[in-house]
Amino acid sequence: MIVIRSALFLLLVSLWTIPFGVLVTLAIALPITARYAIIAFWRSGFMALSRHVLGIRYQVIGRENIPARPSIVLAKHQAAWETVGLQEIFPPLVFVLKKELLRVPFFGWGLAALKMISIDRAAAKDALKQIFDQGGDRLAAGYWVVIFPEGTRVAPGETCRYKPGGAHLAVRAGALVVPVAHNAGEIWGRDAFRIKPGLITVSIGPPIDPAEKSAARINTLAAAWIEEEMRRLSPHRYPAPAAVVDVVAA
Repeated sequence: MIVIRSALFLLLVSLWTIPFGVLVTLAIALPITARYAIIAFWRSGFMALSRHVLGIRYQVIGRENIPARPSIVLAKHQAAWETVGLQEIFPPLVFVLKKELLRVPFFGWGLAALKMISIDRAAAKDALKQIFDQGGDRLAAGYWVVIFPEGTRVAPGETCRYKPGGAHLAVRAGALVVPVAHNAGEIWGRDAFRIKPGLITVSIGPPIDPAEKSAARINTLAAAWIEEEMRRLSPHRYPAPAAVVDVVAA
């Protein structure tokens, strides 16, 4: 039944995405707020299909920690779900993503039209410059910036080194950093044909003020909060105490 429901969901989402990818691309001449309105409608359909076809619900802990001004979200990346779910939880935002995604028909076209921050992960210095330049522009325009500091999807119970690009952007732009943990990977893993029903918990931590803090300190604080919260959300995945020093990039 899980395989059947997952396959049906993927089919319906694909059919739902194609017209919106074309529509948002054709709307490139319109203000970006109009393009975001189009994608908001697409997102509502995606979340409805997740709920009714897959049986996925979600809850948010710490919603009161969302600042009133555009900020930088540093979040765990476990599944495809959070790339859509975070858009429903936070104000209008852009993601930092690998440029290859822009080449995906329909879906990638929509990402390009929404002025996401696309980077070449193979060119480290250029990638950081793109994050700094484009991220600063997006924050100044009133958009939030979402960065997955581990750089890739990480299975539940695993941790990758936290890269400091988001923390450096926070220092340069004077923007708050909002750490986010969640357990979407428990339900929606890498195998898209075996998406389980269940409840996803998204936990939003207290914002980190970059004032008088180095990027390394901000990165350490964000990593510490996220990893500790992951152990609370999925204690069965983390038998050993957190070793934050091992997951923070210098």
